[in-house]
Amino acid sequence: MKEQTYANHSKMVFGYHGILFLAIISLLIGSIMNLIDSTEENLYSASLLVLVSFIFLLLMFYSRTFALKAQDRAIRAEEKLRYFILTGSALSNELTTRQIIGLRFASDEEFVALVDKAVKNNLSEKEIKKAIKNWKADTYRV
Repeated sequence: MKEQTYANHSKMVFGYHGILFLAIISLLIGSIMNLIDSTEENLYSASLLVLVSFIFLLLMFYSRTFALKAQDRAIRAEEKLRYFILTGSALSNELTTRQIIGLRFASDEEFVALVDKAVKNNLSEKEIKKAIKNWKADTYRV
């Protein structure tokens, strides 16, 4: 496996982000076209197809959102514990969840200094990731 860096750390799952998304969009477009061309006899079933397509789209969106939110909570707890182990004090409440998520890639050697810099300069998640010199891979997040 290739070493993880800022340039390659984001992960796209082809089956989910590509095939499934395109399939649901195709289903939605096709069902809308079917609804437009429907007659009085099949209006109800054509309407249900549009509804089901829309439900699939929402389900795809929310299943991803809910999973990421749970991962964000876990990352926040892990990084708070790591900071406490390294310093003996609590992580600053001034850091946002997005900043903490960016900090998770920092090695232990640069983590504390980068936390201080992020609080002092209000660095964004992207700026924090770019400031990391010794990247610590996170291969479990999807």
